Amino acid sequence: MESALHARDKIGVQDFVLLEDYNNVNAFLENLRKRFRANLIYTYIGSVVVSVNPYKSIGIYGRDTMEEYRGVNFYELPPHLYAIADTAYRSMKHEGTDQCVLISGESGAGKTEASKYILQYLAQCSGHVGEVDRVKDRLLQSNPVLEAFGNARTNRNDNSSRFGKYMDIEFDFKGAPVGGHINNYLLEKSRVVSHVTGERNFHIFYQLLQSEDSSLLSQLKLSSDPTQYHYLAQGECTQVATLNDHKDFVTVQKALSILGFSDTEVNSLWSTVGAILHLGNMRYEDSREGLAQFKDISLAGNVAKLLQVPEDILQHSLTHRSIEARNEKLVSPLTVEQALYARDALAKAVYERLFSWLVRRLNASLGKKSKSRKNLMGILDIYGFEIFGLNGFEQFCINYCNEKLQQLFIELTLRSEQEEYLREGIEWEPVEYFDNKIICDLVEEKHKGIIAVLDEECLRPGDVGDAPFLTKLIQTVGKHEHFITHEMLDYEGRKTIGRDQFRLIHYAGEVTYTVAGFVDKNNDLLYRSLKEAASASADPLMREIFPQSELQSQKRPPTVSCYVQDK
Repeated sequence: MESALHARDKIGVQDFVLLEDYNNVNAFLENLRKRFRANLIYTYIGSVVVSVNPYKSIGIYGRDTMEEYRGVNFYELPPHLYAIADTAYRSMKHEGTDQCVLISGESGAGKTEASKYILQYLAQCSGHVGEVDRVKDRLLQSNPVLEAFGNARTNRNDNSSRFGKYMDIEFDFKGAPVGGHINNYLLEKSRVVSHVTGERNFHIFYQLLQSEDSSLLSQLKLSSDPTQYHYLAQGECTQVATLNDHKDFVTVQKALSILGFSDTEVNSLWSTVGAILHLGNMRYEDSREGLAQFKDISLAGNVAKLLQVPEDILQHSLTHRSIEARNEKLVSPLTVEQALYARDALAKAVYERLFSWLVRRLNASLGKKSKSRKNLMGILDIYGFEIFGLNGFEQFCINYCNEKLQQLFIELTLRSEQEEYLREGIEWEPVEYFDNKIICDLVEEKHKGIIAVLDEECLRPGDVGDAPFLTKLIQTVGKHEHFITHEMLDYEGRKTIGRDQFRLIHYAGEVTYTVAGFVDKNNDLLYRSLKEAASASADPLMREIFPQSELQSQKRPPTVSCYVQDK
C-alpha cells in the first residue's frame, strides 16, 4: 500500500504552491488533468485539498489506508482527505481547539462522499470502548437515513444532496466521540411535487415501494410500481442502475433501529411518506359552478387514514380556503388550479416538516447530556453551485449560499493570511483574488438587494407577481456590474436571455435565472385550512410537526429568502 501511495509523487505536482508558474491558470489545470488521468484525484493548495470526482471506485479508501495516514505529518504522504481529517483531529485533541472542515464545489463534485469519508476516518481513528462505539455507530448510521430522505438523482449526480448539512461531532478530552448534532438547511422541497426529465424525487419514496414487506405496502395501500405515482413518474426515470432501492431500504430500516426509533415512530414515518404519494395522485374536475371537486374521492380517504386526519376535514381543506381577518373567518371554495396548488403545498409542507422532525430525532439519538468539557469537529456539506439549462428560485438560493461560503473561504485562506504577513512585516508577493463581497451585497443588501426587492413584492398588498418583481429589480439594481437583463444587451446578446429572466455574474460563472415562480416560492404559502386539518391529526408525529400553537399566531411566516439569509 505504501509503495502505491508514494508512486504518486512522480506524477505532476502534489501541492500547487510548488507549481513554478502558479499564476498561470493553464498550468494549474494541466497539473490537475495530469494527476487525474493517473487516478490521482487529490492535490493540495497548502492546507486545502482540491478533489476531482472520478465517478468510479479507485481503491484509495478503507481501513488500511486510514492506518497509513493516522498520526502522520500532513505532507509526509500524498494528498488525501484522510490527511485533512487527521490533521484536524490531532489539532483538536492536542491543542484543545474546535475544528471545522468546509466542503464546497459544484453539483456532482463529490461533496457528500467526501463528508462520509471524513466521518468514517474520525470514527476509525478515535478509541474503541463500549459507549464510544455506540456513539460512532449512531453517527455513521445517521448518513443513510439523511441520504434516503434528503438526496435524489439529478442529471448531474445519482446521489445528489438536496439539502445543506452541518454536523458537529463532540469529543471528550481523550479524543473519543461522545455525541453529535446536525443542522439542516434549505431542503429542496419543490422536488417532492415536481422534477425535470431524467431526475427523480427523493430516494425514500422509491425505496419504500421496493420493500420486501408486502404487508407494509398493503397497509399503506401502495403498489410497488413507482410509475403509478404522479410525484415519482414525472422524470421518466424511476430506476437508476447505480442505485439499489430494495437494498438501500433495508439499510435505512436497520439504521433507524440502531438509532433508537420506536416501532410507532417508524410506522408513522412510512404512513406519512405513503400519504404524500396518494396526495400526488389526487385529481380535480370542475363542478357545475366552475369550482374544484375530486375526481376520485377514495384517494382523499387514503391520505386521511394514513395521516390520521378526519376525512371530512381533510376533504374540505383541499377544496376550500379559510382566511382570518379582523377576527372574522372567511371560507371560499377553490378553483381546480387553486386546489392543485393547495394539494402540492400540503405535500411539500408535510415532507419538509417530516425531514426537520427526522433531524431533531437524530439529534436526540446522538446527543449526550454532560457538563464535562468537550471539543467540536464540524463538517459542512452544502449544495454545490448549480448552473442548469433552466435556473429558478431554488438555484438562486443555492448559489447565494455558495457565494457566502466562498466569501468565508476567502476570509479564512487569503485575506486573513496576507493581513497577518503585513502585520508581522513579512515580505511576500501579494496574491490577487476576486473578492465576491460585491455579489453578496447585490443579493443581500438591506432595502436595495435582490432579496429585499423580492420580499417587498411578496409582502405588498394587491396583485403580486413575478413580472412586477423583475421590473422593480431592474429599477433598483439595473446598473450593477454583475446584473444583466434582456433590455440591457445588444441585438446578439438579447438572443441569449429572455424578457422574463435576469443574469447574475457569480464568482463561479454567469447564471441566467427565470423569474417564473420566484414570488410564489418565496412566499411559500400554506393555506390556514390545510394547517388546521394537519393539526387535527391523531398521529403524535403529525401533531408535533403541525402544532396547534401555530394556529394561534397571527404573525406572517418569514419568506424563504429571509430564512436563507438568516441561516
